[in-house]
Formats: sequence, structure tokens, C-alpha cells
Amino acid sequence: MTIAEPDDRWSELGRQACVTLAPLFTAVEHVGSTAVPGLAAKPVIDLMAALDELAEVNDPALQSLGYRLQPTDMPERLFYRREDYDSTAYHLHVVTAESWPTRNERLLRDHLLAYPEARDRYGALKRELMDRYGPGDAYTRGKTRLIQELTDAARAERGLPPVPVWEE
Repeated sequence: MTIAEPDDRWSELGRQACVTLAPLFTAVEHVGSTAVPGLAAKPVIDLMAALDELAEVNDPALQSLGYRLQPTDMPERLFYRREDYDSTAYHLHVVTAESWPTRNERLLRDHLLAYPEARDRYGALKRELMDRYGPGDAYTRGKTRLIQELTDAARAERGLPPVPVWEE
């Protein structure tokens, strides 16, 4: 997978996915790079949804929509993946409603939407890392410092303490 130029379809795909998933969750939003107009991204529609308890997830309903549970080492989160017919991937992160207001993914998205210069810095870094390393761990690790900086700024604006981006 590679970094794609911003695609106007991403926001609509994210909106449609949120509408479809809304009856299953207390909240659902399009997060991640494809949720930020003008930001280059891997063609993955990242979604975050909340429930009071993770055990409340309606797995059969998600399966009927093409979402498959994937094992991860992410605590306090369930991760589902769906591959669309046009090779657009959907990642669904299910978290608790209690943690919803302070999720780094939501805060980072909002920060990138509010600060175009931060969006452009992040986009340039992603392109540079993909050119240098291709997809994989080196690409992901290379983004960590800037993601942490931007997330810390977003948390500070809301009076929230910093939280390591990979230890949620």
C-alpha cells in the first residue's frame, strides 16, 4: 500500500460508513488521514466507534456488513477490518464511551483540520517516509515523533494531559 493524493471520495465514504454503523454504537466518526481534506493518505477509511462496554459489540451485525475482527495487542479496543470491492480498506476501532472524548485519534484529526500547516507537515513527512521505507514498521515508527507533537498540542488546547500515542 502506498500514500495516495487526497481523494474527495474519502470524506463521502467515511460519512456513508458512519451512517451505516451508527445504529450499532453510541458514537461513530471518521478519523485518520482520510478524514482530513487535503491530506495525502493510504486509501484506508479509519473509523472509531464507542460503546459503553466492549462486550456489547454486535459482532454478527458487523460481520454482515463485511467487518472482520482482527487480533491486536491494543488494550481497551477492538479492531475490525473490511475490504471493499474497489480495494478501499476500512478499519474500525471500537473503544469505550468513557474513553471517547480523549482518544488521541480524534484529537489528532481535529488538530489537523484546524491547522493546515500541521496537516501539510504531516503529509510531507508521510510521503518522505513512504518513499524511503515503503509501508511497514519503519514508516510507522518514523511518524511517531510528529504524531506525538501534534497530539500533545491538541491535548494541551483542551486542557488534557499528554498521553503516549502508541500506549493508549
